[in-house]
Amino acid sequence: MEVVIITGLSGAGKTKAADWFEDRDYYCIDNMPPALIKNFIDLALSGKKEITKAAFVIDIRGGQFLGGIEDIVGELARDNALDFKILYIEASDQALIRRYKENRRVHPLSMAPISHEIIAKEREMLAGLRSQATYIIDTSFLKVAEFNAQLDDLFNDGKEKDSFLIDIQSFGFKKGVPQEADIVMDVRFIPNPYYVPSLKNLTGNNKKVSQYVLKHRVTQEFIESMHQMLARLIPCYVKEGKYSLCIAFGCTGGHHRSVAVANEMARIFREEGRRVTLEHRDL
Repeated sequence: MEVVIITGLSGAGKTKAADWFEDRDYYCIDNMPPALIKNFIDLALSGKKEITKAAFVIDIRGGQFLGGIEDIVGELARDNALDFKILYIEASDQALIRRYKENRRVHPLSMAPISHEIIAKEREMLAGLRSQATYIIDTSFLKVAEFNAQLDDLFNDGKEKDSFLIDIQSFGFKKGVPQEADIVMDVRFIPNPYYVPSLKNLTGNNKKVSQYVLKHRVTQEFIESMHQMLARLIPCYVKEGKYSLCIAFGCTGGHHRSVAVANEMARIFREEGRRVTLEHRDL
C-alpha cells in the first residue's frame, strides 16, 4: 500500500497538494490524528474494497494529537508492507505573510495577525517531521501549475527522484538583492546588451540577447565554473539536511545578462534531471 503523509507550514500549500493526490485516486484524509493512521491502514487492507493509495494531511491543527508523531512515523517507515513517504511543504516568511493577508485568514496558532514569531514557532513544532521528510517543496515562488508539475515529477511514475530543489532567479541590483537567496552572483562583468541598439529594448528571454550574452568566453567560463561548483556543493547541502538552494543572478536592471545566465543554468540542471524552478523577478 502506498501511504503519503502531507505536512508542513500553514499557508504553504498542503490543501493544494491534497487536491492533487485526490485527483489521482488517493484516499485522502485531512487533519488525521497520527495515532489513528495505522488503524486506518489495517482497516483499509482488510476491507472488501482494498485501498491501495492513501494520503493523510497532518499539521499543527492536530494540537495534542501531534504528541509522539515522530515515533508513529518511524513505525510506518519500518513497515515493509507500505510504500511510505512524507511530503513536507514550506514557504518563506514573506510568502506566508503575504498569503495570509491576501486571504484574510487566521493562523491556527494565534487569533492575532500572522507574524514572523508565529511562523518561527510553527517551524519549530514541525522540525522533527521536516527532518524525516522524503521530499520537501518550497512553494514561495511556485504557481499552482508549477507546484502540480513538481508533484507529477515526484509521485507519478514510481521512480526514485532527486528531491533537492534548485531555485534559480534573476534580478536587478537597482531594486535590491533578493532576501531569500542563498547564493548571489553578480554577472555585471559580462558585456551589456543594453548598449547594443538592436538589443536594448529586448530581454534575456529573447534568442538574440541570449546568444549575445552567452557567446562571450568569460560568460561560458563562468557558467561552466558555476555548474561544477554547485555539482560539488549540492551533495554537501543534502548531507547537512538542506533540501533546496536559491541561487540569484544579478545584473544592473535585471533584464538582459542575469536573465540569459539564469535561463542557461536552469537548462543545464534540467537536462541533468534535477528539480528546478526559475523566476525572473524584475521582468
